[in-house]
Amino acid sequence: MKYHVKAAEFIFGDDRPFASCHASTLELLPGGEIMAAWFGGSREGAGDVAIWTSRRTGGKWTAPVKVAEREDTPHWNPVLFRRGDGVLLLYYKAGRRIAEWETMVMRSSDNGATWSSPVPLVPGDAGGRGPVKNKPIVLDDGTIAAPASLEPAWDCFVDLSSDGGETWTRSETVPIDRSGFLGKGIIQPTLWESAPGVLHMLTRSTEGAVFRSDSRDGGRTWCPAYRSGLPNNNSGLDLAKLDNGLLALAYNPTRPEPGQTKGPRSPLVLRLSRDNGHTWDDELLLDEGISQYSYPAIVAGGNEVYITYTWRRERIAFRQIAIAD
Repeated sequence: MKYHVKAAEFIFGDDRPFASCHASTLELLPGGEIMAAWFGGSREGAGDVAIWTSRRTGGKWTAPVKVAEREDTPHWNPVLFRRGDGVLLLYYKAGRRIAEWETMVMRSSDNGATWSSPVPLVPGDAGGRGPVKNKPIVLDDGTIAAPASLEPAWDCFVDLSSDGGETWTRSETVPIDRSGFLGKGIIQPTLWESAPGVLHMLTRSTEGAVFRSDSRDGGRTWCPAYRSGLPNNNSGLDLAKLDNGLLALAYNPTRPEPGQTKGPRSPLVLRLSRDNGHTWDDELLLDEGISQYSYPAIVAGGNEVYITYTWRRERIAFRQIAIAD
């Protein structure tokens, strides 16, 4: 495979209206436009952290716009998802402590120009239902599957909706053997479907490796999570499936030091799989250096992938990459 980097840029400059930013997300819009979102404020977990968005149109990003905030309440991990009917959804977490996260959702019928008021995704939620970092996917039967996880338990599950995301049913928790497991467990899955009703996830872990689980009943139940051949530094990753079945994974290919549960968040790379995620080749360096290049989000359109990621907690970087034989 060959890569052609068509765009490599920052979404905003040094004159940003926040000191720190993280956990970006993106979605493709009609006409070649792109919407991105992230959380930004004085520092992660501070009461002034809000959700911000920007739109790429004509090859340029608009100035950041604050779209969600609540007084003295940290906001976290936005996720964009455009339904088949054109409604753009923005999910995010709100709460002082991760264990108390409430998932909120906003809707836009004009591709993010205006948004509805935020409402809870699941009434009574405490801990975070719906997508926790990575995008939902639409299954062969039209079901929306949202990759989810809970902390401090560090368990993964999937939320399923058969009515366009209005109501959700929680899958069973992904089983994991914690005997001899280093650290807390697995979180922040990314999903793909390889055949009708056959789903797979890759997850972040505290064990120094990306973990995987598989489902053969549309995501309702999952096999015990097992170690993949990919390293993981206990940081976020994301995957997109191209129309030709190729899988594109953005992640940090690093491990913690022996006995530790966190590793360096550099470099950041893109790798491809032709065999449903069992092996990975064709590494492309996205970024490296001091500090961190982390928490990628990736979507696919045709033979191209679009990626955003955290750049040193100061900016959000964007890459557009064509993939060809």
